[in-house]
Amino acid sequence: MVLVTCTNGELGDSPDGVVPGHDDHDTEAVVAHRLRELADSVAVLGIDRSILLGYHDSGMMGWEQNDAPDSFWQAPVADAGARLAAIIDEERPDVVVTYDEFGFYGHPDHIKANQITLAALEMTDVTPKLYYATIAKEAFGRLRETMAAAGVEAPDPDEGEDQPDIGTPDAEVGAVIEVGDFVDQKRLALEAHRSQTAESFFLKLPIEVFRQVFTQEWYVRVQDPTGQVGIESDLVTRSS
Repeated sequence: MVLVTCTNGELGDSPDGVVPGHDDHDTEAVVAHRLRELADSVAVLGIDRSILLGYHDSGMMGWEQNDAPDSFWQAPVADAGARLAAIIDEERPDVVVTYDEFGFYGHPDHIKANQITLAALEMTDVTPKLYYATIAKEAFGRLRETMAAAGVEAPDPDEGEDQPDIGTPDAEVGAVIEVGDFVDQKRLALEAHRSQTAESFFLKLPIEVFRQVFTQEWYVRVQDPTGQVGIESDLVTRSS
């Protein structure tokens, strides 16, 4: 399994909680800390190879840093796509997973990751199955109900323009994967990114509730040279 990370995370909170834009926000310290967190998470997940493209974090959508010439958001799609295509040529993956066109919740760097992935696949002769990681809207509704019962508030996409429109219509979901055996591993991987997840509503869940709501993963099937139809239960093995 290969993980490609596009940015260094410069515009995350510093280890002591200082937010971007504050005079005491130390970008270099943030990068060093977040790369250590990434390495910890990679180790938890057992990823075979972790590759850094090294682009500058663009911040959240609408931040002035979106316009910085060295930000990932401003990187030419063709250039970044070519770098990713070279990795795909080398690794020859059977399956590629990325964000959807909306970046899951509208983050510019997630959107750009989608764009360069599509560009890269146009530049290579490798024809992997391509999926967008997502969550089914019906499942997200159930998740919010379960979290509310546990006393944890999750974003409500129906309340206000500032709330992200999270989730994919159930009819567009092409794969539902049972991952109950790996739930504790997933939580540890999230916790490894502690500077970014300390206030995560997911990690405020008691462990038993977390295990209950994260036993499945959902994917949109975008490209499939094997011609799979219906709802898959495995991204790698062709369903019969």
